[in-house]
Amino acid sequence: MCGIVAAVSRRGGVSAQALDRSARRLQHRGPDAQRVWVDPTGRAGLGHARLSIIDLTTGDQPIANEDKRLHIVANGEFYDFERIRSELQQRGHTFSTRSDSEIALHLYEDRGAQSVHALRGEFAFAIWDQRDQVLFAARDRFGIKPLYYTVYDGSFYLASEVKAFVELGVPLEWDRETLYDIHFVTHAPDRSLFRGVYQVPPGSYLVTDGENVRVSQYWDWDFPRGDDIDTSTDPREHIERFAHEFNEAVRLRLRADVPVACYLSGGIDSCTVLGVASKLSPRPLRAYTLSFDHADYDEGDIAEAQAELSGAEFRRIDIRPEHTADHFSDALYHAERPFANAHVVAKYLLSRAVRDDGIKVVMTGEGSDEILAGYPHFRRDAVLYGSKDMAPETRQQLLAQLEQANRVSSGILMPQAGTQIESVRRTMGFVPSQLETWSQIGTGLLGVTSDEFRCAYAERDTYRQLMNTLDVERQLAGRDVVNQSLYVWAKTMLPNYILSNLGDRMEMAHSVEGRLPFLDHHLVEAVATMPVSMKINGMTEKWVLREAARPVITDTVYRRQKHPFMSPPATVQQGGKLYTMLQDTLRSSVLDGPGIYDRAKVVRMLDAIPGMDVQARNRADSLLMWMGSICLLHERLEM
Repeated sequence: MCGIVAAVSRRGGVSAQALDRSARRLQHRGPDAQRVWVDPTGRAGLGHARLSIIDLTTGDQPIANEDKRLHIVANGEFYDFERIRSELQQRGHTFSTRSDSEIALHLYEDRGAQSVHALRGEFAFAIWDQRDQVLFAARDRFGIKPLYYTVYDGSFYLASEVKAFVELGVPLEWDRETLYDIHFVTHAPDRSLFRGVYQVPPGSYLVTDGENVRVSQYWDWDFPRGDDIDTSTDPREHIERFAHEFNEAVRLRLRADVPVACYLSGGIDSCTVLGVASKLSPRPLRAYTLSFDHADYDEGDIAEAQAELSGAEFRRIDIRPEHTADHFSDALYHAERPFANAHVVAKYLLSRAVRDDGIKVVMTGEGSDEILAGYPHFRRDAVLYGSKDMAPETRQQLLAQLEQANRVSSGILMPQAGTQIESVRRTMGFVPSQLETWSQIGTGLLGVTSDEFRCAYAERDTYRQLMNTLDVERQLAGRDVVNQSLYVWAKTMLPNYILSNLGDRMEMAHSVEGRLPFLDHHLVEAVATMPVSMKINGMTEKWVLREAARPVITDTVYRRQKHPFMSPPATVQQGGKLYTMLQDTLRSSVLDGPGIYDRAKVVRMLDAIPGMDVQARNRADSLLMWMGSICLLHERLEM
């Protein structure tokens, strides 16, 4: 994994010095080398901050093709690259490195934009094409690797992180529409929180001459319509197919020229990764687990038992509220977006511990919930909207059991009953539970914003804006409600929080590369075609994974319901350092930075927290985190 930057200007004058400063701003992503290249005409330039994983000696970038008319900078990993490299060599291509990144360069030379279909992995890359005088850039199918762009003062800029634009002369300012939307936890897939700065959406590529920008989608989730799903296949065949595709995804991700470790929780996702990887690895793996001082959130003992079964070396990383308070601002700086829970800071500290142990590559369990409907709100949707013949009393009983079993995620993943979002209901025919929850969070947050801010967007419907970005007819209509909910989550929370705040940004803050076997597109496409009963069987989530992984996981993990990765709320320990930090921040002048909150309203909310019951304090915690994040991010990015 690395950091990349690019600049294109039709009038020339691209500065190597500015690109160098921009690449060095991303040094946390690539501490091993920073290099830049500028086209002799000054029309374009590329910068790269390298984390050496494959080809430790000859893989520095930018890399040129044989005639020096194409140059690439890449972030990420291209799996199965040896096979593709061999095929390219047979077609006459000459390689100057042994790096996996170089295959994307020669594939583009042969196939242009269609080359992205041959790539497998987590990636974002940019190629300057001197022949056509255009920059081509692409992002992986799921948005594992970030990629932002902007056009400013007549020049086009692209970077792995928004902060890199500052060194290119681009000022960072809030995009107030998206800042409004983010209070409802989501925004359109191509937007960022910063004015004039956009994301290349997951599964898309971009072509620009420096002025005109064209973004095209090359991949989507493509869930089948309900009547196209084959329900006659023996479940054992689905289990065998899942196991085969997953084992291959793990095998490919063990390929590195440095040691590979695993992040491990007490959940079935990371336990399966460790279990399968340990079977495939020629040497014992090291497993790293976060441990909290609150029984409802700590999974250390379950993880340790899994590590013992897998023959892995177990490392427990203890996280306390004072640790998350001390590093809250640092984690925000790297995330560039707000938090709903201090779990983001915990992940930041976990990655730091891994880096301090000399580890550069970890495999993680992210993506499993997104392909296998692991979160409780997917089961809530299945009960509410996917079971038309269910007796009302049975439905209410199942919902009550689900809510009782997911108390710790109430208000974050599970909504309070009764919210309707009419624009979503008209479009989808129902309102996914995730959107209900986000709407409730947004209502709470808007309650403490200024009258001016709220009135400026009184007519704005965040979820109507979101629905307008989705291909409803080709991707949602006629699909099972669970698959529809999975699709909405995949376009919103997956790239913009799970893979960012809890993935790439916290790992790369400490130069650690995360690899995600559950988001291998061959596996994802296989799971998408399976009946929903392979994902949610009765009220058991991720059923096909449980059955496929049973030989390599403990019985406790096999039988355990999904427990979302969360840190104990700051409000649990009133008077603790994290709670005190948030209270102090929101009572200070830092609150005024974004220019959107009403001090009197915020103080009333802060004063009311000690008198709330436990459930209300848990819900208030996400509001504190969200507001505190936005205010501290404004300060940390010097906006």
